[in-house]
Amino acid sequence: MIAYPWLAFPMAGVLAALWLWRRARSAAIAAALWIAYGVYETLMHLRVLCTGECNIRVDLLLFYPVLLAATLVALWRTLRRRAPG
Repeated sequence: MIAYPWLAFPMAGVLAALWLWRRARSAAIAAALWIAYGVYETLMHLRVLCTGECNIRVDLLLFYPVLLAATLVALWRTLRRRAPG
């Protein structure tokens, strides 16, 4: 994902579609997290937030597990939820 930060936005789109489909708040939260990560990673890629050597990315040790957990929870909760109506 570091080389292709734009890949975070299709993932956010899938989660936003899940939210629209089932209205599961966890999917909306996960989509927002993916959008925030995509913006952050794009700014890192463009060297706006990191002007020097950013080869060691300790921040990803926090971001990736949070994104994974949020995505899995959103998928699990959305798929077990009944359609609104």
